[in-house]
Amino acid sequence: MFSYRHGFHAGNHADVLKHTVLIAVVKHLTAKPTALAVIDTHAGAGLYRLDDDFAHTSGEADEGIRKLLALAEPTPLVQDYLDLVRSFNREGKAVRVYPGSPFVTQALLRQQARDKLHLFELHPTDSKSLESHVEQLEAGRQVHVQRADGFEGLKALLPPPSRRGLVLIDPSYELKNDYGKVAACLQDSLRRFSTGTYMVWYPVIPRPEAHELPRRLKTLANQAGKSWLHATLAIGQSEEKPVPGEPAKRPGLTASGVFIVNPPHTLKAGLQLSLPQLVDVLGRGRGKGHVLESGGR
Repeated sequence: MFSYRHGFHAGNHADVLKHTVLIAVVKHLTAKPTALAVIDTHAGAGLYRLDDDFAHTSGEADEGIRKLLALAEPTPLVQDYLDLVRSFNREGKAVRVYPGSPFVTQALLRQQARDKLHLFELHPTDSKSLESHVEQLEAGRQVHVQRADGFEGLKALLPPPSRRGLVLIDPSYELKNDYGKVAACLQDSLRRFSTGTYMVWYPVIPRPEAHELPRRLKTLANQAGKSWLHATLAIGQSEEKPVPGEPAKRPGLTASGVFIVNPPHTLKAGLQLSLPQLVDVLGRGRGKGHVLESGGR
């Protein structure tokens, strides 16, 4: 159950998509003066080193964040993403530290508005790392960490006192029943807090549950009478030929998606500009592309 470690995948194309969207959503929500509560159901370790053994083993950041860093004219959403990642590294130096969703979010929250960040992580090693990393923030009561199941812990936090909130749901999907849990979590959460913004990340893989999930999420949003936005990013299959005498590289994840319920009204236009750029820079062969669709109220 606890074999998945995000350190192998930090800064990859899926993180690029997820964090580009997350930054745009949080920036929009914090533009209003009322306090915002953000709940991250599967927070991970919070911070990652791109020069440690995990990242070196996979090399996925080389095909993700590091490719984008050389962009001459990023779109506004991509620029915001790159600026935030660079802010965790020394100016003018190579990017070696990569912020996970908790630190991406916290960097944008406001002390004066009394924004809150609730983080759940069940993995024993990652939860310890998360607590240690959060302590370094010295953010006081703004950030609360629990070693608990985020699917269950979320229920007690909805609705937040301010009635303004964002919920990020992105389990590892290591277990097949995670897909059903995500759909059930969204359905229950919309009953408790129908005006909240919900962002679900998921992998696009050849598994029936993965293909069915966005359809289930659309149905739930439509039944609740809520607007929704769905975006996917596929980098395609590598066209590199295998090196004789060396083991063939495993293809790994080639596509992922994000589904947002009650999205900011500005997000679709921003992604219409940014997704083609991400495909141009990160795409590597057959199957590359993107999808952007919206619906609901």
